[in-house]
Amino acid sequence: MKKTPFISLFLISLVVVLQAQESPVVVGAARTDAYLPLLHGKRVALFSNHTGMVGDKHTLDVLIENKVNVTAVFSPEHGFRGDAGAGDHVASSVDEKTGVPILSLYDGDAGKPSKESMRKFDVLIVDIQDVGLRYYTYYISMVRLMDACAESRKPMIVLDRPNPNGHYVDGPILDMKHKSGVGWLPIPVVHGMTLGELAQMVNGEKWLPKKRVCKLIVIPCLNYTHQTLYRLPVPPSPNLPNMTAVYLYPSICYFEATPVSLGRGTDLPFQIYGHPNMLGYDFTFTPRSMKSAVNPPQKDRLCYGVNLSGLVDEEIWKKGIDLTYLIEAYRNLNMDQYFFRPFFEKLIGVDYVRKMILEGKGADEIKAMWKGDVEKFKQQRKKYLLYSE
Repeated sequence: MKKTPFISLFLISLVVVLQAQESPVVVGAARTDAYLPLLHGKRVALFSNHTGMVGDKHTLDVLIENKVNVTAVFSPEHGFRGDAGAGDHVASSVDEKTGVPILSLYDGDAGKPSKESMRKFDVLIVDIQDVGLRYYTYYISMVRLMDACAESRKPMIVLDRPNPNGHYVDGPILDMKHKSGVGWLPIPVVHGMTLGELAQMVNGEKWLPKKRVCKLIVIPCLNYTHQTLYRLPVPPSPNLPNMTAVYLYPSICYFEATPVSLGRGTDLPFQIYGHPNMLGYDFTFTPRSMKSAVNPPQKDRLCYGVNLSGLVDEEIWKKGIDLTYLIEAYRNLNMDQYFFRPFFEKLIGVDYVRKMILEGKGADEIKAMWKGDVEKFKQQRKKYLLYSE
């Protein structure tokens, strides 16, 4: 068989790189020609927050400039402008710039909008930047809205956005006995899907209550694949301020279910971890109360620990979910079963991880346990993917 000369391979690679540079990702919200005709004569509601940007304009402003009758906005955790802390109560209000009412997602039964709220619009647009983690709550809000739309027989249009963690799948599939506000679907911790793809899977797998199906239209991104390393132009929430935090989030979030601080109340949330009693570490930090973390774990206490903010992206990607940090902190503090809180199973989604850590098992041995889940899910999701793997 004739071999391809090295110079030819180099030129092919160069062309691919140049094409990628010439073809930036176009998010669904920027494709106004694809969705504005669907909104003519309709009362429109928008589920979004500060991440719903098209260039330097918010999608809400784009809709209003194009004479769309926007009658309501739904906002997720952290609020419409994205400045509320994790789990903070976000009341219904009015968007100051446009005067459009901001409605609560949770003013009805079963944690979804009331029938009165649903009567205010004919079609719902979803435009929000997710980060591709099962315990990141934006997708849960979307699924609840899908259920409300299915029940009210109203269509949902998802203006898709890339998943910054969309280049891999990792972690155990949620055991549904641990279903909660930080874990809603039987998917791995890192599912590798966009919201548009996930919405299609929710319909296809009949994951809505009573096997309802939402009338769904997805406006896909252009020039995106699951190997596109998309850097977020806007921090998705107050404690994920940069891409290092976004990439470390699948490995660091489990400290939320322990006494260990993961940097809330500092300038490096989800990039550092520590505790006042951790021994053998030179790096120190002191969590303080701030707008995005009013009462952070270990507030005003000097913590000893680890600074991961200098890790290069490639090193984080290579490891995927890395439980080494959690296991090292557990062993250092020597608290045995008192290290973990019940919230841990809600985050990791299964019972066996805590048990294996208590038994002294290592990160690689634990990760091998969910390898089958990853392969199973990759096959299950295939028919719902909008972008090549």
